[in-house]
Amino acid sequence: MNLPYFPEFKLIELEDQAYIQSFIDKYPSEACEINFGNMFIWRNFERSKFTLLNDNLCILCEPPSEPGYFLQPIGNNIIEETIKICLSFVHRLSRVPKSFATRYCTKYRCEPDRNNFDYVYLSNDLIDLKGKKYDGKRNRINKFEKNNTSKYFRLSREHLEDCRHLFEEWLKSKSPSNRLQGPGKDAILEALAYFEALKLMGGAVAVDRELAAFSIGEKLNADTAVIHIEIVSPAHDGLAQFINREFVKNECSGYKYINREQDIGLAGLRRAKMSYHPHHMVKKYDIRE
Repeated sequence: MNLPYFPEFKLIELEDQAYIQSFIDKYPSEACEINFGNMFIWRNFERSKFTLLNDNLCILCEPPSEPGYFLQPIGNNIIEETIKICLSFVHRLSRVPKSFATRYCTKYRCEPDRNNFDYVYLSNDLIDLKGKKYDGKRNRINKFEKNNTSKYFRLSREHLEDCRHLFEEWLKSKSPSNRLQGPGKDAILEALAYFEALKLMGGAVAVDRELAAFSIGEKLNADTAVIHIEIVSPAHDGLAQFINREFVKNECSGYKYINREQDIGLAGLRRAKMSYHPHHMVKKYDIRE
């Protein structure tokens, strides 16, 4: 592989997985964006590309929906100078977690980006659903289990076409302006198409032997799993709460935390994520001169 050195860039492709992952493994982040699976499935919309700058890995995103930005540099070699060069190139770092911003960016303008804060939960909370605050979740799961014959199973290649079919049917119930009608749809289809190559983990629920929900995630760092996708048929009340619990219990119980990514400013999604009582948020910032 011919490595791109700044100011040259290379569009992110599957062949770059091992190289980019080697940086992420060495310098893990709590932010959901610093994750190869996320970078890859969103690469066409984000126009994601990478370069090497001062031996740090720098990811440039140029989506059509907002001005271009760099993610935090991944590395530890003269980071302050690296940030300065990045800002001279596109004038903004974005999705920068507070831990990085407070260490390296205090001389810049740091603006909180609430819509991109990650919601992080204790995995045990999502599995056990203990206490009064989870009464509603437990009640809906109990109702679902009472009214349906269901089975949870781990996703593999043989299930992916059924997942695609469920997703297409699910989209029909959404408005044309739903965020998953455009780039979000493409990202989910990419995750399904490259599920094995990206080494993603997934789980699904069949109701009356028909696939009715699936969830996809992966390791984010040593103690955190990130959940990228959760698609649930609206035909079964309580199924969303059921797969939320079962996926974490069966695939992610070895992690202390579960990062369920951001709400991108959608009021309904924010309410849903808050209803599970996050342990903490990964606060993120835009960094400018």
